[in-house]
Amino acid sequence: MWKKFSGEALTNNIIMEVESTINREIEAGNKLKVCIGTDSQVYGEVTEFATVIVFVRESRGGFMFIHTENTKRKMSIKERMLSEVSKSIDIAYTLCPLLDKYKVELEVHADINTSPNFKSNTALSEAMGYILSMGFVFKAKPEAFASSYCANKIVN
Repeated sequence: MWKKFSGEALTNNIIMEVESTINREIEAGNKLKVCIGTDSQVYGEVTEFATVIVFVRESRGGFMFIHTENTKRKMSIKERMLSEVSKSIDIAYTLCPLLDKYKVELEVHADINTSPNFKSNTALSEAMGYILSMGFVFKAKPEAFASSYCANKIVN
């Protein structure tokens, strides 16, 4: 189930919610960009994933929709990073026709560090290849605020 940052559940399916949001923002005179990202955190045997759709208003802040899910499946760090990317790509792919229709820019953010000194870096080349091969704009840390900051707030 998708919800707002306030915790309020979205009543329609995510495509309808995003379309009505885009229309409302356009009517208010805002230029939008959408950034999608996922972060995860391991708590004992459970891994919690949070995927966010961040609506960035040019020079006017932004807001986000959130989806969380848990799994008890044990994963390596690389597998977990690629699962995050997969979840982001799934929603980006779902929303792409709608965002194209309204000419809204889209970025997919990966919570993966570009520095080899960090464990998440083991998944960088695969994640970048996956996102770029799907035709999406790719951002990694430190530019990947949707995953690194927004989704991170939900799982931490």
